[in-house]
Amino acid sequence: MRIIFGLVIAALCTAVVFGVQQWRGPVLPGLTVEFMPLELRIVASGEVRYQSLARIGSEITGTVLARHVREGDRVSKDDLLIELNPDELQARLAQAKTLLQQLREVSRPQAQAALTEARDNLRQVSREARRREALAVKGVISAEQVEQAQRIELNAKTALARAQLAADSLAVDGTEEQLLQQRIVSAEAELAKTRIYAPFAGRVQTRNVEPGDLVQPSKVLLEIARSDGLDRDGVASDGLEVVVALDEKNFAPLKLQQPVQLIADAWPEQTVPGVVSFIAPAVDSSRGTIDVHISVLADDSKQRNIFLQGMTVSANIIAAKRERTLVLPNDYLLTNSAGQTQVLRWQDGTVSALDVQLGLRNMTHSEILSGLAEGDVVVQAGKVSDGQRARVRFEQAQHVIR
Repeated sequence: MRIIFGLVIAALCTAVVFGVQQWRGPVLPGLTVEFMPLELRIVASGEVRYQSLARIGSEITGTVLARHVREGDRVSKDDLLIELNPDELQARLAQAKTLLQQLREVSRPQAQAALTEARDNLRQVSREARRREALAVKGVISAEQVEQAQRIELNAKTALARAQLAADSLAVDGTEEQLLQQRIVSAEAELAKTRIYAPFAGRVQTRNVEPGDLVQPSKVLLEIARSDGLDRDGVASDGLEVVVALDEKNFAPLKLQQPVQLIADAWPEQTVPGVVSFIAPAVDSSRGTIDVHISVLADDSKQRNIFLQGMTVSANIIAAKRERTLVLPNDYLLTNSAGQTQVLRWQDGTVSALDVQLGLRNMTHSEILSGLAEGDVVVQAGKVSDGQRARVRFEQAQHVIR
């Protein structure tokens, strides 16, 4: 009898405990709504490129005499890069200078002497022609002799005209001298092309030539990445940039001048600052991506030197940022049948569903614009309904949310 009584008492106690637990409700994880920072980051992988990469070639065909740089070398503007064999072009220049000297010292004086001789000859034959004309009037000589003298005079005039043209062409700044001077300038210009200089300051990326190689104008000899210093914003002018192919679904919050944190796969412990400098005007339909160019900030040359052409880099684009706002983890949010976002607020042991308005959202957390206040307690969705009693097991919230 005592055993039966004990069993009854135990059953009653169990029922009471179970009933109290049911009345108190289930234990759910919850947290207190607080103000904290929130960031929206777009993470993508990209490739290091140079905004200006010059392909240096030769303007003439020639044989490489010397190469003064190699990959990785830094060059300044007008540094000598490559020399071609100048022998043939030096010979052409010397020939043109010799011809000009010959014109001035030999051809021009000869032309002047020939002109003087032609003038003297014309005066002489003209006097003879006048004399014969006078004698013919007196009947001393025949008309045939007069005509012969006149023909000689005409030939002398023609010879004088030719001598005058020759002297004019060989005169100072005449046609012949100008042509030879232009020939010299052209030869000097061609000779200058045998020495190839750096068009700007930068770093040599590739070299495709060695001494002894025969080069032609169509051949790329060197590639130089430009680096002209900093612009007013501290960004490397025509320097390093990272190009990322961003999924078009992440395009909406993207804007120019947004800050970026760049991390090279080779040095994951180092973070280099950047800024969004260009957004492509069209989406690549075959990949569903849009190209975004990120300029590398050059406040630290050591940081910039870790980036090499073609290197893979992870880009964390800070698309939006709140320094202090109400924040909830996304797993505390619900969506009702009407599509309205709700949270379950716990107050005095009872859970109630509240409509909230969201602001900035990232992959893990959301900004609460309205519907909750600082200090409110919310619980995760579980086996609990609106108006049901529940107990809360508080969780530690993060202080930096990304």
